[in-house]
Amino acid sequence: MKFIEELVVEEFLPTFRSLLAESLRERGFTQNEVADQLGISQSAVSKYVHGDVARNELIMGTERVQQLVDELADGLASGEMTTAEALIEVEVCIRELERGGVLADLHAESVPEIEAYDGAFAIHDPDSRLRAANRARASVRRGLRILQNSPEFGRLIPAVGSNLAESLPDAESIDDVAAVPGRVLAIRGKVTVPGEPEFGVSQHVATVLLAAQAAGSDARAALNISYDEEILDRLVAAGHTAVEFDAEADIEDAISDALSEEPAATILYQTGGYGIEPILYLFGPDAPSVATTLRDIDE
Repeated sequence: MKFIEELVVEEFLPTFRSLLAESLRERGFTQNEVADQLGISQSAVSKYVHGDVARNELIMGTERVQQLVDELADGLASGEMTTAEALIEVEVCIRELERGGVLADLHAESVPEIEAYDGAFAIHDPDSRLRAANRARASVRRGLRILQNSPEFGRLIPAVGSNLAESLPDAESIDDVAAVPGRVLAIRGKVTVPGEPEFGVSQHVATVLLAAQAAGSDARAALNISYDEEILDRLVAAGHTAVEFDAEADIEDAISDALSEEPAATILYQTGGYGIEPILYLFGPDAPSVATTLRDIDE
């Protein structure tokens, strides 16, 4: 695990300071004056100016960095910019480079897992896709632990398997839904989770969840279990609204029709058909909430 702040300290600051020190010296600053501006010792300035500090070629070749060095050197030399103002400009530049710039690229090289997230993202943004994705996977993990400790979950896993899924905000496709790869199975009475939650691995439950959202549901998570009349009665007694849908119809159309009658329904179910296993879908705001609902009515 390597933090992007480490790259700022190890790669960006030595490179940037050496470039700025050179530029200030070229504009007539003494080593002492450069040291005052950068807040470092004269010996450090000497190392920067004489090339005794390793510099990152990628950062040096970044146009944004080159422009900022010239801008700060001119501003500090002319007196039109204070040290505090220069610091602010550097901080802004660092945040930009962390968000899809050279620092983001260097971070992705250091932490290859980051490359799984397409496009630019802001590593410090609490609403970034990266953070939302990590939170969704962690949420599914918590939900799975709850299910594994639920007394009756094992017997409620259908023959096709169960899955617990949670979507990102504003999800558009199954690639925006985290779930268990290969589905959860009951093997010799033991609940078996085949792998860590991933995005894009659930075709069925993710499709059901997205269809419910498209029909107006605010649910972010869903779980499928075998239809059980007693379990359904317990869920309804606990305050849930249940709606039956047509097992023979297209699943997305069936869910849309069902939720048009009961938009706030948290349970959708079908009692089976020719070659169709009876299934119940439980919806909730997140994976642990859905799992807890089932655990609590089991007890």
